[in-house]
Amino acid sequence: QAQVQPGEAGGGAVHTGESLRLSCTPPGHTGLYCLTWFRQASGQGREWVATVLRGSGTTEYADFVRGRFTISRDNAKNTVELLMNSLKLEDTGIYYCASARDINDNCPTHAAAYAFWGQGTQVTVST
Repeated sequence: QAQVQPGEAGGGAVHTGESLRLSCTPPGHTGLYCLTWFRQASGQGREWVATVLRGSGTTEYADFVRGRFTISRDNAKNTVELLMNSLKLEDTGIYYCASARDINDNCPTHAAAYAFWGQGTQVTVST
């Protein structure tokens, strides 16, 4: 059963082409190495956006955000950030921070594999 914890911040309403920076305290415990942002548009399921490995800092991105979004982690502060540049209308949705165990430094990209979730923060992009 998924656990929901408070933690995301930084959502808001912006215009196309503008930027937002989201941050969260990763839910769960520090033994969870897959630190991931998902998003969910109205009426849609949660889709994987980006992952950073807690240990190595290795990152992976969905094709639709690669080159525009940057995920990072600060282990000393226990935070994960998502810098979103060149925002598009289709980036609108609720953004969730989630944590999961890695398997040999490989992280899942499907939401069902994540047991620990933040409560979400709304991002709205308009013209």
